[in-house]
Amino acid sequence: MAQKLSPDMFRSAFKAIDKDVVRWFPGHMGRGLKQMQHKLRSIDCIIEVHDARIPISGRNTDFKYTISGIKPHILVLNKVDLIDKKLIPSIKNRLKNEFENVVFTNCKDQQCKGVKTLFPLAQNLIKNSDRFNRSQAEDQCVMIIGVPNVGKSSLINALRVRNLHKGNATHVGATPGITRSVLTKIKMSEDPLCYMLDTPGILTPKIESAEVGLKLALCATIQDHLVGEGVIADYLLFWLNKNGHYNYVKFFGLEKATDDILEVLAQISVKKKKMLKLRDNTNNYVYKPDLDYGAKVMLQAFRKGDLGKIVLDEDLL
Repeated sequence: MAQKLSPDMFRSAFKAIDKDVVRWFPGHMGRGLKQMQHKLRSIDCIIEVHDARIPISGRNTDFKYTISGIKPHILVLNKVDLIDKKLIPSIKNRLKNEFENVVFTNCKDQQCKGVKTLFPLAQNLIKNSDRFNRSQAEDQCVMIIGVPNVGKSSLINALRVRNLHKGNATHVGATPGITRSVLTKIKMSEDPLCYMLDTPGILTPKIESAEVGLKLALCATIQDHLVGEGVIADYLLFWLNKNGHYNYVKFFGLEKATDDILEVLAQISVKKKKMLKLRDNTNNYVYKPDLDYGAKVMLQAFRKGDLGKIVLDEDLL
């Protein structure tokens, strides 16, 4: 008989962790923010990139005031291929009072509608804005901003390939903090002559709650080791059960849904044949599941979309 599942069967709250654990604002972020502010006089438009799985949580809201000011501002929600498309209207409605221009993209897909429309939208906003000290400038300059690891560099590369028909101009990596400083101008098109500035990922210095921090960690905007992969995996299990997403049961070959993260991680490790050889208290060797490996596999499955199309902020829409 199939297991009858209800969110009421599982934890209603995640164990409290100190939100200082998920606060990560290294020195290069503070320096990067100052560099970005110094570049503003040469900027015509701001494109803020964020992860579509957390459209509300974790955005550095200070960007709107400390960086963009009165300049045209576009919010790009990247990795749209990883979310439930039926939630897009709710996301747009939730953000409509804050952002007039919201674009959903998948930077890995050159045929993505958002990737196709973003550059013309930026050009149109620049054309119809008061460029102040840059009113006589022949070129256009757009700054890409956002928290770490949301696809800023990937977006620049995708737009460069599409509009200039040239390859990657900036390094892309899965580790938060790859782009460490404001780079020199990267040409995006010849006609009109347009450049973009890639910038370091800047988190908000004050993460409002531990849960917001855990969502950021789940989406890899905070380095895993700072929070702990086991803790992040446990929060993922809590969130999946709480919101009725049980695809993990079949994907990991579990007998049933569970609230026990150790059970999940052990099952993953056993199935992958990843065991640790240890000595017990009698000095004999025993084999135990590699739980750290299991946590890595679980997080990777979520980040690749193997556990379903998920918006972690669905309760905020």
